[in-house]
Formats: sequence, structure tokens, C-alpha cells
Amino acid sequence: MSNLLEVRGLCKTYGSGSNQLEVLNGIDLDLQAGTTTALVGASGAGKSTLMHLLGALDRPTSGTVCFRGENIFNKSERQLAEFRNRSIGFVFQFHHLLPEFTALENVMMPALIGRTPRSKARETAESLLNDVGLSQRMTHRPGELSGGEQQRVAIARALALEPELLLADEPTGNLDMKTSDGIHAMLTELQIEKGLTLVIVTHNERLAAAMGTTIHLLDGRVEKTT
Repeated sequence: MSNLLEVRGLCKTYGSGSNQLEVLNGIDLDLQAGTTTALVGASGAGKSTLMHLLGALDRPTSGTVCFRGENIFNKSERQLAEFRNRSIGFVFQFHHLLPEFTALENVMMPALIGRTPRSKARETAESLLNDVGLSQRMTHRPGELSGGEQQRVAIARALALEPELLLADEPTGNLDMKTSDGIHAMLTELQIEKGLTLVIVTHNERLAAAMGTTIHLLDGRVEKTT
């Protein structure tokens, strides 16, 4: 099995001089294609910062992130945006759905931005909403959906362009236990079905235990991998 991501010497520092804050300090890790990984650690350990760098939402202070052997941070901002849109799906604790659009329209949005023909974007969105159990809720706007349903829409949207890598940052942080369990089960099922590489930031010990690998972060470093 080949590595999808190879991270070497990854550092991220904010501010300068006496106000300098080192959030990540020399992260090394490999993520194989088609695997599941949990990032865990106390608040402030650097989990979300690492997630943002893996997803090219921010640039590191130093170090490299190679996606299939290519250092993604050698790309221009435009190339990086195209890479994110094509290769990476994001799910956050807060769904970031557009309230004025229906569930179907929200899921179609990445494909439309990527200039996919509208008919194809709609067909894919309908299929994904069916996959996440929302075939009867496609015309509802986010305000008409429960928190769990909104997160399902967000997951479907993240998969709209068939990314290889799905990054989920506390995807069940605002949900009750029963709803969380349903989201966890669905993510696992989708990961297997679509052959995704899945990385989840979580405080949920049960979810972390269900992942193939757990990376424990402490003070911006990898403490251990289990």
C-alpha cells in the first residue's frame, strides 16, 4: 500500500519576537492511501493546526507535506486552491452550509465551482444525499434540518468531487451521543465504500479506537502512534 501523504519536519509558528507562538514543532508522519487515522490530544496540542496544513488551508512555517510524492506547498495559491477542490474533502464541527440554499444545492456547490455541468453536479449530489440517508430531505434548507442531518449534508458536500482525502475536524462535537454514533458509522461505511483516506480530529475515545491508527499529539509534537 502506497503513502498518500508524507509529512516531514512540519512546523507552524504564529506571531513574531516575544509574541511568537509555536503550535507545531517538527511533525513527521506517513498516511497510507485508503486508511483511517484519528488525531487526538489535549486542547492546544496542535490537532486542528495540523489538519489545516494537511488540507492546505494554511502554509507551514517550515517542513513539507507531500501528496503522492509532490510537495503541495510548492504550488501557487491558485494551484493550491484547485488542488484542495479536486483532491480533499473537508468536514468541520460547524457545518458551514449556505442557509439560503437547499441541501441539494449545498452539495452541488463544489462541483459547480469546479465547472462541472449542472446536470452532472445534480446527479452526483442526489446520489450522495441518498448515500447519507437524506433522499427525502433534498429540498430542505439547513434551518429545516436537525444538527445530525446538517452534518450529513456537509459530509455529502465534502465528497462531491470524489476526493482521495477526507479531513474531519471534530465532526460530531456538537451532536448528542446517538447522533454521533450514527455519523461515525456512516463515515466508516463511506470510507470503505469509496476507498477514502480518512483523518479525523476527535476527543471521542470510542471514535478514535475505531480508526486504524491513532496519532497522539502533545505540545505540537507526535507523542506516540497506536
